[in-house]
Amino acid sequence: MPPTERGAAPSDYVIVGAGSAGCALAYRLTEAGRTVTLIEYGGSDAGVYIQMPGALSYPMNMPRYDWGFSSQPEPHLGGRRLVTPRGKVLGGSSSINGMVFVRGNPMDFQHWADSGATGWDYAGVLPYFKRMETWHGDPTGAQTSPWRGSDGPLHVTRGKRKNPLFNTFIEAGQQAGWPRNDDYNGERQEGFGPMEATIWKGRRWSAANAYLRPARKSGRLTLVHGLAQRILFQGNRAYGVEVATKRGIVTVEATREVIVSASSINTPKLLMLSGIGPSDHLRQHGITPQVDRPGVGANLQDHLEIYMQYKSLKPVTLYTYYNLLGKGRVGLEWLLQKTGLGASNQFESCGFIRSSDSVAYPDIQYHFLPLAVRYDGKAAAQGHGFQAHVGPMRSKSRGTVRLASADPAAAPLIRFNYMSHEDDWREFRACVRHTRRIFDAPAFKDYRGDEIQPGNAVKTDAQIDAFIREHAESAYHPCGTARMGSARDPMAVVDPELRVIGVEGLRVADSSIFPRITNGNLNGPSIMTGEKAADHILGRQMLRENPA
Repeated sequence: MPPTERGAAPSDYVIVGAGSAGCALAYRLTEAGRTVTLIEYGGSDAGVYIQMPGALSYPMNMPRYDWGFSSQPEPHLGGRRLVTPRGKVLGGSSSINGMVFVRGNPMDFQHWADSGATGWDYAGVLPYFKRMETWHGDPTGAQTSPWRGSDGPLHVTRGKRKNPLFNTFIEAGQQAGWPRNDDYNGERQEGFGPMEATIWKGRRWSAANAYLRPARKSGRLTLVHGLAQRILFQGNRAYGVEVATKRGIVTVEATREVIVSASSINTPKLLMLSGIGPSDHLRQHGITPQVDRPGVGANLQDHLEIYMQYKSLKPVTLYTYYNLLGKGRVGLEWLLQKTGLGASNQFESCGFIRSSDSVAYPDIQYHFLPLAVRYDGKAAAQGHGFQAHVGPMRSKSRGTVRLASADPAAAPLIRFNYMSHEDDWREFRACVRHTRRIFDAPAFKDYRGDEIQPGNAVKTDAQIDAFIREHAESAYHPCGTARMGSARDPMAVVDPELRVIGVEGLRVADSSIFPRITNGNLNGPSIMTGEKAADHILGRQMLRENPA
């Protein structure tokens, strides 16, 4: 091993990971006058593929921007390995995601509080959701709402829904028996309506754009490029991080605290490399335990989804532009004016419903897309088509992240254990049948052609299960691997102030801390975690608000 040298002068705080939570945290700490050293392995987010919303399928498939993780063979999905993209770039996964903005359901956060995360109920997180956003309401003009923020760093906007299929999907949801909802991030989540996105003036508005750039302008932020290898301790207190950089191994020190915000995959990996985790597992890899925390790397959760795809009877879909010439025209307009199809993620309408009347609050989410295509950019069929991404929101399946070796450069072993609970199969069957009701509604009469997939022949439970087993894909929402709870809970990793239980001077702030996955896309709750973590770290009076 090359010799270790001391890095820059110690900062008040060291943050590992310039992702969604890490960028928000760095901004709020520097805004408060603290000095911060931010460690990030990934490079610049300045590329066109990242900044153009319409190019979202590219960065998550590029080794330059993505860690390239995949799961171990999943036993309940026929042994398939599912890709697990995580951002390896400034802004983290907010720089490679689909830019969809969902806070989650208020009852998600009540569950967190009931699970031991005191102060993280909806009244405890709502002020931080509001503080982080500037909500632009309808495209025709900004609105005000007691549930929404108006002066935060993160711009939240809506697409213009010029394609007729967006509003057709909303209308069809109403005809199938669900309400219209013009703000699922507001007072009520259930229903069909416009989808919101972190897009501003035609550009991806990632955590790097919203938070990191103003933090760097403060003069109190130092950015260190390198791979965090382990957290360093003096006795029981964390004092720094060992980082592999181009010039060798350096030590980055904190005078106050170290905060790990490295993602739900890399955070448990770093904790285990540092001796925090299941003792037996650590000893298997020759790592001396600092503290035995069996919950590190446990409780792994994700959202699975399938694509329900249909041929379009009218040439109104994005397939018109799904060729070299069409993509070139879209890209040129975006480069010159930041307008047109390239300025949208094309997820402009959505729905949140319950799988059955016995469910207390929505447990199924829809993203509608006016094109039949996969995240990897491969068209499902030649010709015009459209699709709904649909999947259950609160899977009972749980997986793990484990070390493959004590080598910090080695990818961890990820096993989600997808579909290991029988309720997951029941909920997914409901997804298929409810989606068919929506697309069979009168609103789609002039547009709906044959069902591409699963296909009209897939009807029975067994046939639907076989389709799910073969075609379900991750929605890229891993979380829960360093979950928050009471210090008395043997499986909790951090307490409600995000302090790692059993050591001092160390916190975790990212989606790892979620006790249970939230309803919808996770970027919003991840950024909120960074916002709220800052107030915990700074010792401020915690905000609480309930407009109801």
